[in-house]
Amino acid sequence: MYKFNAEDAVNKTVEWIKNFFLENGKDCNAVIGISGGKDSSIVAALLVRALGKDRVLGVLMPNGNQMDIDYAYGICAFLDIDFVKINIKKSYDALMKEISDNVELTSQAKINLAPRLRMSTLYAVSQCHNGRVANTCNLSEDYVGYSTRYGDSVGDFSPISCFTVTEVKQMAKILGIPEIYYEKAPSDGLTNKTDEDNLGFTYEELDKYIREGIEPSKEKKERIDHLHKINLFKLSYMPCQKYEVEK
Repeated sequence: MYKFNAEDAVNKTVEWIKNFFLENGKDCNAVIGISGGKDSSIVAALLVRALGKDRVLGVLMPNGNQMDIDYAYGICAFLDIDFVKINIKKSYDALMKEISDNVELTSQAKINLAPRLRMSTLYAVSQCHNGRVANTCNLSEDYVGYSTRYGDSVGDFSPISCFTVTEVKQMAKILGIPEIYYEKAPSDGLTNKTDEDNLGFTYEELDKYIREGIEPSKEKKERIDHLHKINLFKLSYMPCQKYEVEK
């Protein structure tokens, strides 16, 4: 029977983060993109518990005006971590124009350009602060490929990628994060739609299917299975040819 112990999950994740830094840069800092949503808020809280607030740097990266940026400011203040705000709009607009002058951009390419610029920004900031970049994806999103390849799907370490959205929310309670940060309707921050609008099913339905095998409607099950199958490549190492040189 499926059971989840949120307190145990938090404690073990904190220890895992500590061990990661001991093995991969014991004097390094954690650098994390802060959107104000549940995942970045919870990962930031885990980082503070594992490393201390002085070793965590938040990076806010609006693309022009971000309507909910107050949530990002708020979680940084709640955790008492330093942060920088870097607006990517000028870079985004300039690159959009340069690409559009030479290639007809699809709507999906336009959407995915912003998270890829954000990841480039995160790594630039990280290199300037002796950092390691924290990935903030969760298992539910990863299962159906709801992330941008070489955008929010990457990082140097991934504290919550083995936890579903439902589990992440339970961990948030253990961490003492105010409810407004983890119960806020999840949004992609790109198309003004919620995650569930884009996916066509709820995270509750997805999580029950992943953890307990409880199937949603036939139509939704088929969509989940389809998304999982076509996006498995995002979770795999880049394939390469195995060529052996004769000796």
